Amino acid sequence: MPRTVADALVERLRTWQVPRVFGYAGDGIDPMLAALRRAGDPEYIQPRHEEMAAFMASGHAKYTGSPGVCLATHGPGAAHLVNGLYDAKLDRRPVVALVGQVVSSALGSGYLQEIDLHALFKDVCGQYLQTVFRPEQLPMLLDNAMRTAIATSTPTCLILPHDVQQMDAVDEPPQEHGVVPSAAVSGRPYVEPTEDELRRAADVLQQGSRVALLVGRGAAGAADEIAQVVELLGAGVAVSLLGKPLLDERTSWHTGVMGHLGTTASAELMSGCDTLLIVGSNDPWTEFYPAPGQARAVQIDVDGRVVGSKYPVEVALVGDAATTLRALLPLLRRTTDRAWSRQVERDVERWRKIADERANAPANPVNPELVVRSLSPHLPSDVLVAVDVGSATYWYARHLTLPPAALAHISSYLASMGCALPYALAAKLDSPDRPVLALAGDGAMQMNGLLELITVADRWRYWTDPRFVVVVLNNRDLNEVTWEQREMEGDPRYDASQRVPDFPYARYAELLGLTGIRIEKPDQIVPAWQQAFTADRPVVVEAVVDANTPLLPPKLPSAKLDKIHHAIDQEASQAARPPILRQRATENYLD
Repeated sequence: MPRTVADALVERLRTWQVPRVFGYAGDGIDPMLAALRRAGDPEYIQPRHEEMAAFMASGHAKYTGSPGVCLATHGPGAAHLVNGLYDAKLDRRPVVALVGQVVSSALGSGYLQEIDLHALFKDVCGQYLQTVFRPEQLPMLLDNAMRTAIATSTPTCLILPHDVQQMDAVDEPPQEHGVVPSAAVSGRPYVEPTEDELRRAADVLQQGSRVALLVGRGAAGAADEIAQVVELLGAGVAVSLLGKPLLDERTSWHTGVMGHLGTTASAELMSGCDTLLIVGSNDPWTEFYPAPGQARAVQIDVDGRVVGSKYPVEVALVGDAATTLRALLPLLRRTTDRAWSRQVERDVERWRKIADERANAPANPVNPELVVRSLSPHLPSDVLVAVDVGSATYWYARHLTLPPAALAHISSYLASMGCALPYALAAKLDSPDRPVLALAGDGAMQMNGLLELITVADRWRYWTDPRFVVVVLNNRDLNEVTWEQREMEGDPRYDASQRVPDFPYARYAELLGLTGIRIEKPDQIVPAWQQAFTADRPVVVEAVVDANTPLLPPKLPSAKLDKIHHAIDQEASQAARPPILRQRATENYLD
């Protein structure tokens, strides 16, 4: 049969070394599906919903650094992609969406499933959004979509009407007016600050007596350089949520995650420092930064749009984190006064005691902090971790100690529930020889995680290493929002909006042919982890946990505490009050 535009598209994806396409079938993309069938490469991955295809593409980009590709039909298929694409946009990850459209002769007629795709995608794929109308355009448009996604770390979109997909492909576009040739290549700039900027930054840092670092995901690959800065300046280091996997949290100068879901040690670091070095972070929790006027600041980021956008900085160093730090290090002298360093170490030790005491506090029936904290020593050294949004995020941030080689990702800036299972699948599909952990709450599992367990059950036998552990924190509550209602609004828990129907997650896993483990007592936790990471198939660990375990920020102001107590005063049950009092007393007692 003649080679079609759809065939040419698949060939071009191979040229770009795209290993797999995440998509869901629909008649608007039948020619592209047929071309994928004929080619056999890239691999076609079918999730249970187009939103999951976009999340998988975003997850692929996060774990691999390469563009993820998702495919959907026009109309409802296209609309379903949007949330996952926004996840990629807000977390700055390269994704290319390939979307079908009704036949071009019917555009504008109000045809079945016709929607204005340019209007739909104009924000989320605003860096590059084009429709293919002629075969000669295809190579150039796909190359531009891929290049733009890589260069801007954002999602792009290519729309292909059904009839255009069926057209005969052009082997070699003619060299004539109006035909633009293209090559499937891309590159990245080498960016570094000037010598003058580096000297100014070194002067600011050298004059500080209490230096703090805030490290985000943009510091990937710079762990050694960060450790050298810490040693030279006697500094402490806090990380953003996205920066958590980059550094060894077992060091004495690592205070943990900063922010509402962060640690007391990080709060003390930020409130006590007189100089701040921000490395690859654009963390939005501005109320947890040093107070205005408290600290002089230097910021390193490869994106010039980010520097100074969350905190007033004196010197902006635009460049790759590792390269910039290597250039900065020779300009720094080792300080002799280590009083601040010793204070940081005391705060870190204090936090570890607080965290351990909180994890071992009584709960009904099981403390979720203990569930996650107990998981750390059982993690394989090469584990890939996917974390969902909700109370699980807090316990991951505060209690899960990652092995140095582990990769971990979450929907950060969009903070969308339902990311963990598609992320975990994307990670496993790319690295079938590595164990995977997905950590989610019951709300996220009911939103879409249960559906993607079907995909896990369908595919796991093809994996070299079958270990795929899904942890479900079952508290029958949309827990993060419940605590937000109390803390932010002073409102009592609203049962109609917050109750999550009970569901037998472990038994459902067994129904799918997976292993199901249910934790209902503290002494079942460690055996569960031992069984889960030695199983011969994927495992769902359902931990029945206490919804009254507080999700509160470190150093909670008294005014907010009063607001929470006012909210609980209005609730029929007062079960949430004792854990709050215990948590507050623990922080004060260990001062």
